[in-house]
Amino acid sequence: MGKFKPSINWLYVFIPIALALRFVPGLRNETALFFCSCLAIIPLAGWMGRATEDLASRMGEGIGGLLNATFGNAAELIIALLALSRGLTGVVKASITGSIIGNILLVLGASVLAGGLKYPEQKFNKTAANNSTTSLALAAIALVIPAIFHVTAASRPGGWTQATENRLSLAIAVILFATYICILLFTLKTHKHHFAGESDGHGHATENVPPVRSSLIQLLVATVGVAGMSELLVGSVEAARVSLGFSEVFVGVIVVAIVGNAAEHSTAIVTALKNKMDLSLGIAIGSSLQIALFVAPVLVFCSYFFGKPMDLEFSVPEIIAVLGAVYIASQISSDGKSNWLEGVQLLSVYLILVVLFYYLPDAHATAH
Repeated sequence: MGKFKPSINWLYVFIPIALALRFVPGLRNETALFFCSCLAIIPLAGWMGRATEDLASRMGEGIGGLLNATFGNAAELIIALLALSRGLTGVVKASITGSIIGNILLVLGASVLAGGLKYPEQKFNKTAANNSTTSLALAAIALVIPAIFHVTAASRPGGWTQATENRLSLAIAVILFATYICILLFTLKTHKHHFAGESDGHGHATENVPPVRSSLIQLLVATVGVAGMSELLVGSVEAARVSLGFSEVFVGVIVVAIVGNAAEHSTAIVTALKNKMDLSLGIAIGSSLQIALFVAPVLVFCSYFFGKPMDLEFSVPEIIAVLGAVYIASQISSDGKSNWLEGVQLLSVYLILVVLFYYLPDAHATAH
């Protein structure tokens, strides 16, 4: 008899359960549907992560990290777009900040802790890490500006209007998007030698790796699966939120952000356990960068198509959380080395923020 081992694949059973809860009339239960669709997304996102890791082995860690962050954030982007189309702007905005702090503190923290328990000290490309954290600091500054504008303009007669706020946010979104294109150019073309990582110098690295075409097909199939489950998740989120007594901000910052980034959660930890910290950092920090510089601007652009323009004004607790996360990430990555205690420190900050957002009154609901 083989060992009875727990596996993430067991969660695939929630896919038919979620479909039954949604489409069989007698079984309809929004709260159960919310949890089942959350659980169903996790193995699909894990599948996405494994396919991306195979691609990273074929194409190098720099491009691999970028691909993983892109496909990992595909789930986040799909969930957010569906929520935007239903007018859940508060949840969408909270999921942006939640993804940024979740990737920096939870994903990176868990990766550093897991890798650090196996290896006394792990090394990574300091230049690449510093470049990424500097770009993150830029993104954090951009997300602070609309809130500063609101406070400053509102103190003057007729100084603040929602229309002006939207125009300011749109202009910032365009700048962030253009910056993201420049970062891609820098990372993948003009200075790609800085981001090569240590790769797999073992000779057997790609022996048992599926071909690129097979991995790409797996990525696309998994992405379609995530999109389907995300549709069910978004459809049930409002009813579930009310019945559970969660605030809109808590659902966006914690629940949707964790589920939407499940691919990075699994893959970043697995790669850290294999002592590939360049890829692990590329996934965690790169994903936060993509959320701030690519996903957030795209959501602002798309909100105009839905007829409900979204601004980039975040609450003070969200801004402090992002700034704090970026600061501690830059401190930990500055020396090019990591250990398990640094992972604990990142996770402890994340847990403190979870407690904050759990007890925080619904900022978006009271603001608008």
